[in-house]
Amino acid sequence: MSPVFPMLTVLSMFYYMCLRRRARTATRGEMNSRRAIESNTRALPINVEIVQYAKEVLDFSSHYGSENSMSYTMWNLAGIPNVYPSSGDFTQTAVFRTYGTWWDRCPSARLPFKRTPSTFCSQDYVELAFEEPVYPTAVHILETYHPGAVVRILACSANPYSQNPPAEVRWEILWSEAPTKVNGPQARQFTPSIKQINFPTNLIRLEVNSSLLEYYTELDAVVLHGVKERPVLSLKTSMIDMNDIDEDEDEEKYGCGMDTLNKQFNIVTLREWPTNGYFDKLPYELIQLILSHLTVPDLCRLAQTCKLLYQHCCDPLQYIHLSLQPYWARINDTSLEHLQSRCTLIQWLNLSWTGNRGAISVSGFSRFLKVCGSELVRLELSCGHFLNETCLEVITEMCPNLQELNLSSCDKIPPQAFNHIAKVGSLKRLILYRTKVEQTALLSILNFCSELQHLSLGSCVMIEDYDLIASMMGAKCKKLRSLDLWRCKNITESGIAELASGCQLLEELDLGWCPTLQSSTGCFTNLARKLPNLQKLFLTANRSVCDTDIEELAANCTHLQQLDILGTRMVSPASLRKLLESCKDLSLLDVSFCSQIDNRVVLELNASFPNVFIKKSFTQ
Repeated sequence: MSPVFPMLTVLSMFYYMCLRRRARTATRGEMNSRRAIESNTRALPINVEIVQYAKEVLDFSSHYGSENSMSYTMWNLAGIPNVYPSSGDFTQTAVFRTYGTWWDRCPSARLPFKRTPSTFCSQDYVELAFEEPVYPTAVHILETYHPGAVVRILACSANPYSQNPPAEVRWEILWSEAPTKVNGPQARQFTPSIKQINFPTNLIRLEVNSSLLEYYTELDAVVLHGVKERPVLSLKTSMIDMNDIDEDEDEEKYGCGMDTLNKQFNIVTLREWPTNGYFDKLPYELIQLILSHLTVPDLCRLAQTCKLLYQHCCDPLQYIHLSLQPYWARINDTSLEHLQSRCTLIQWLNLSWTGNRGAISVSGFSRFLKVCGSELVRLELSCGHFLNETCLEVITEMCPNLQELNLSSCDKIPPQAFNHIAKVGSLKRLILYRTKVEQTALLSILNFCSELQHLSLGSCVMIEDYDLIASMMGAKCKKLRSLDLWRCKNITESGIAELASGCQLLEELDLGWCPTLQSSTGCFTNLARKLPNLQKLFLTANRSVCDTDIEELAANCTHLQQLDILGTRMVSPASLRKLLESCKDLSLLDVSFCSQIDNRVVLELNASFPNVFIKKSFTQ
């Protein structure tokens, strides 16, 4: 046979697959924005484009600012720009709580969950509502300081201003990318190429990862461009990516519909095979070890291949540690119901960011914990807005072995509900950042949870007397290793004295933005002398920190690794040099807005101590 005929056959097959792929994408109108077929597609000009700024900030995971202020808060993302195109550190912008890898390198750092897919790297999020639902054509993000944190942009089918909630809430990823380091902190307008979706939206979600940044990223505004009528796609295509021909993976990789994951959880009819090939020769434990490297969706897909692998993939030992946070948009009551039989031995469970807008009900969450809660040691529920008092009561009743509980930014839980946590006497870690916990409930928790080692009370604005809280900690929580009192408004030298005397194992203490602490009372000197194990100390925005405090830290806290004295006017270069010479492990020193520490001093210190990251922020 002439060699030309096989070549014609191959070309014919290739042409057929191209046509099939084109028809499929044209029918659905959904394409991967990072593939070549999207970049050459053009929407026909049948609509007038609408340009709108965010009307309202609906939800977010954290922010640098106070709950009772606008400075550095996510609420600054609503409306027109306040700062852009200026660059620098401005209070009128939106700033998340953390940056870099410093928070992963301190005593309070939590161990990561295995099986987290490499494509999920989000650390924080903010959700924005716009006035008019549109089919998005562009999203502009105005970044004014240390840009590059945004890693995902999503659109939601639910209209936050509609009186009739939809039967199903869909999230579509408009754009996503791994974290990238941007050269320089200067302002920019970030406009990634977004995917086209088949529903109008006025709810946009930004997810960020600040791990590569040298300082806090600051966002000023978000602009949504879109049209009222669904665009018609032109089929003019000059190039087709070969990856598009292999299989239709768009829905699995980028779709956030709940049905997608739930179908994978379902039991399917499995074909009988006479043998299992080489798998029959492998020990059960070895197969389990191999499967332990798969993500949850991959494990569910593999379970649909044959009975042997179904048995392995549904073994509760595969679900000892389970993080559903990467799939937050697809998890609902049905998902939890399908997972129940597989999670009877679960010890670590991460449901952070899941269940909002009715996806998980109180009854669905309660049913799951009644079956799967007996062995739970760690439970992550950050930003779980479905949680109420019943949920906390179920947690304390069904999880007798619980040691770690994260309720960060669960700001819908009523104050009285936190009393139930006191029943979990085995708690070693409790995160209550941005919750409505009140003083009475917190005192009860501290009284009965004497095993606490890590406690976060940052931005808990409903506590009236932090001195009383600190006194209780000093009396009852002798094992405390890390304490977050970020933006606690009323702690004084009296509370610090009680805390330092009773909790001498403290390795990490965050007293950032605590305005009632004054160096003249000797509170910081007392801390340095009583807490020799300190590795991280944040005294952010305390204007009274002085040379005496720094010298006491140099003399007594030689294990110090991270120190934040942003904003002080009283610290000289000489005392900082003493600190750097004494604390050999110091890796982070934030001297932003310290009036005696100019850029020349920072350069000199950097030259003498190259292993220390010395941060000097600016405003222009």
